Amino acid sequence: MLDSKTTHQANNILACDVGLKRIGLAQYTQGIILPIEPILRKNRNQASLALSALLSQKCIDTLVVGLPSGGEAHYEDTRTRIRHFIHLIHFGGEIVYINEDYTSQEALQDLAYLGRESRALAQKNGRLDSLSACYILERYIATLNL
Repeated sequence: MLDSKTTHQANNILACDVGLKRIGLAQYTQGIILPIEPILRKNRNQASLALSALLSQKCIDTLVVGLPSGGEAHYEDTRTRIRHFIHLIHFGGEIVYINEDYTSQEALQDLAYLGRESRALAQKNGRLDSLSACYILERYIATLNL
């Protein structure tokens, strides 16, 4: 029989950083966290279908979703918007919400070596959002004590 740590190690886990324009994505597989191509949002239906298809295609068992910790009114709106979006996806696996506070700032620091134009491009094309998803996934993995 497998214990919970072994079960989680065998799972494919996907993390997402849900934004209004982009959904940053990172995958944990075979003990490695990797950023993957973000979903560029045209509308929530298109984005939820794209995320649903990706979850199915990659045989994901656990979806980790970044959620701001709350406290201020605008964070509560964001939390509600993210939860509503996640309810639109078709996914039968486990959904886990993780505090995403400051993950975008951490990801931006990772790109500090780039010039201003390259950093702006990373924000526009979603690369920054996928790096943020890596931090969200890292926080989740830390809770598993793997």
